[in-house]
Amino acid sequence: MSVGPAKAQETLRTALAMGADRAILVQSDDEVEPLAVAKIIKGIADEEAPGLIITGKQAIDDDSNQVGQMVAALLGRPQGTFANEVTVDGDAVVVKREIDGGLETVRLALPAVVTTDLRLNEPRYASLPNIMKAKSKPLANKTPADYGVDTSPRLKTLKVSEPPVRSAGIKVADVDALVAKLKELGVA
Repeated sequence: MSVGPAKAQETLRTALAMGADRAILVQSDDEVEPLAVAKIIKGIADEEAPGLIITGKQAIDDDSNQVGQMVAALLGRPQGTFANEVTVDGDAVVVKREIDGGLETVRLALPAVVTTDLRLNEPRYASLPNIMKAKSKPLANKTPADYGVDTSPRLKTLKVSEPPVRSAGIKVADVDALVAKLKELGVA
């Protein structure tokens, strides 16, 4: 499923060509904030009752990394984030993810929500016959109102600015000069 303008159908058709059975486009020509997207996904989940919801780690438009976590909270489901390996094991899903100290593995009871990392998999190639079949697969067109979601913006960007320019560094001749400079700056 996708939330976005009509041209998002192309992306959904690509997913259908890669093996998805059906798709849902919740069409909105306006920018939809992460909480509204999460509420739309919750509405779809309430109708569809999926055992596992998989979302991307973060959206390319706002880079916010919020939707998956919000969906899990709205549905009251366990979540595994930044997954680079996912294995369904009976009534649970095992999620491996990279953390600062190495790898972490969590086991979540299904139904659950998982957000993915780029290293999760290599998408399959959409062959020409599958691209042709994708044109006949069902693609439902919905609106946010179909799920009772108001998408009017609640956030207002007040200002966007560049970070301050960093001053140039200096080179020192040796360790003694480095220590002397650090003492001069009050760092050491």
